[in-house]
Amino acid sequence: MQNNFIEEQIYRVLKETFGADEFRTSQKEIILRTLNGKNSLVLMPTGMGKSLCYQLPALLLEGLTVVISPLIALMKDQVDSLKKLGIDAAYVNSSLMKSQREERYRKIKAGDYKLLYVSPERFRKKEFIEVIKERKVSLIALDEAHCVSQWGNDFRPDYSRIAEFRELIGNPVTIALTATATGPVQQDIIAKSGIPANDITIFNEGICRPNLRLSVHDVIDEEEKFQIIHKMVKKCGGTAIVYFSLISNLDRFAKYLDMKREKYSVYHGRLSSERKKKVQRDFMELPKPLMLATNAFGMGIDRPDIRMIIHAEIPDSIESYYQEIGRGGRDGLPTECSLIYLRDDIEIQIEFLRWKNPDAGFIKKTYELIKSLGDAVNSYAYDELQEKLVYKQRSDHRLRTVLNIFDMYGVTEGDIDAGNLKLIGDLPDEILTDEFIREKIERDRKRLIDMVNYAAGEECRRAMIYRYFDIHDYTCGNCDNCVK
Repeated sequence: MQNNFIEEQIYRVLKETFGADEFRTSQKEIILRTLNGKNSLVLMPTGMGKSLCYQLPALLLEGLTVVISPLIALMKDQVDSLKKLGIDAAYVNSSLMKSQREERYRKIKAGDYKLLYVSPERFRKKEFIEVIKERKVSLIALDEAHCVSQWGNDFRPDYSRIAEFRELIGNPVTIALTATATGPVQQDIIAKSGIPANDITIFNEGICRPNLRLSVHDVIDEEEKFQIIHKMVKKCGGTAIVYFSLISNLDRFAKYLDMKREKYSVYHGRLSSERKKKVQRDFMELPKPLMLATNAFGMGIDRPDIRMIIHAEIPDSIESYYQEIGRGGRDGLPTECSLIYLRDDIEIQIEFLRWKNPDAGFIKKTYELIKSLGDAVNSYAYDELQEKLVYKQRSDHRLRTVLNIFDMYGVTEGDIDAGNLKLIGDLPDEILTDEFIREKIERDRKRLIDMVNYAAGEECRRAMIYRYFDIHDYTCGNCDNCVK
């Protein structure tokens, strides 16, 4: 295809399907490269249109586009949004019943779907491999590509097999996309993809959107913290999220707001699934809601007019902080992103470091417990299973960490909260070694130190974030240290 003809086609699809007249940032160049058979690594801030970079080419390419995503919770939302645009899309993941999965496999074989969303773990399944090999796959989109790298914040071992996935389905054109990737992570993504470095172009759109105003408020105690947050949300007058690390601290602030007769909603991991759905639905639909939440709140939140993101406690890393503030101001209008810095709160994250890095003995103990319970494991709620391992210490969440590790390494499938947890593999020696555990602790500790340095720093906030991600070309003028 001639480039002029391709340009006509992409503008037609942009207008007729996606309802837009112009591309943003490097979208057009990325899409043209993809349609011309070129591979790309796209680093683009959250809310700046990464998805369009593979969704639009998928409609013009002859075959199927496979989107590999680690976020099972988001797949349904993404597919539902595409269907509303009239796009033939589907997902296959562990949330489906066997009959639903088999029906989608039949449709894949029959040539249905332009976009298919799957988790990287799906490539462990022989029946999926057999089905997908019968289709011409024109494009692989690797979403949240930082999960490929062991140096990233959300490493997924199955993601590191991307070169193997590509080979299985004929080495199609590949586009890897992420909002957060340091220099080493970028190089790891390229290396793990199996694509020669000179055959892939990096598009780096920077990190923080310019409409996000970054600030840190240094406080001496919880009382001052609550007063500042209350004052900020009152002044905001728009949609706001206040993030807490601990549910207990969230509850205390909720009681503070009760005394002030303020309206708010609460979202955290201890809510029932029905309650979570209602709270999330209300947040998306009500005018100017105030949400108090832990980091469990965020997946699937694509409200464009969030005017304020407040972190009431220091996050565990700059990656986490960046992803969470990226939910604000997606409409391009001014948005406040404030971190409340109480030095005592660092101890919360130090405690989290302990339970996020269980030792080999605890990992073995958890494996043996699940193995001994067999199918009966799903008769236990998470809290009940946790108590069998840590007794009355409800704040000890090493079990959650171990269950995540088991899922990532193919030891289990399913979810204890969904009542379908199942042991499917042996315990890998790799995750029991002192070196594995020591390296993970050191990486997590380094991330926390970088976050503390950001909170305590007196230089440009964007400079600190950009330097963390190995980006040195930036403009700011929209943070508390640049504009006093």
